[in-house]
Amino acid sequence: MVSIIVPIYNWEKYIKECVNSLVNQTYKDIEILLVNDGSTDNTATILDKITDEDNRIRVIHKENGGVSSARNLGIEVAGGKYIMFCDCDNIVEIDWCEQLCKSIQLYAGSLPICWVKTKKVKDMYIW
Repeated sequence: MVSIIVPIYNWEKYIKECVNSLVNQTYKDIEILLVNDGSTDNTATILDKITDEDNRIRVIHKENGGVSSARNLGIEVAGGKYIMFCDCDNIVEIDWCEQLCKSIQLYAGSLPICWVKTKKVKDMYIW
């Protein structure tokens, strides 16, 4: 299993798009850990509703401590053999996780490098 950790702070406007891109991955053996880093907008409410949509999604609420503390908490609770990070303003390609897992298998013992593809959409980028 792959644990995908998403640290979140005040991203109510785009978080659903990010989560949808993760839920729709071609690689299905994933858990999505949404770490709410003390958001002060409507993010917490949106995240709590999202958990009802897919049992692979877990939301963790914490006091604001910064993106690194949110990532570290995600690592602590992750159950996957591998850990991936996704920022909350990213929309990832549908095979993002699958391609990285293939790289791990192909180059066992080496660290796969993540590639980035960007596309301007409205006022955000697709990665």
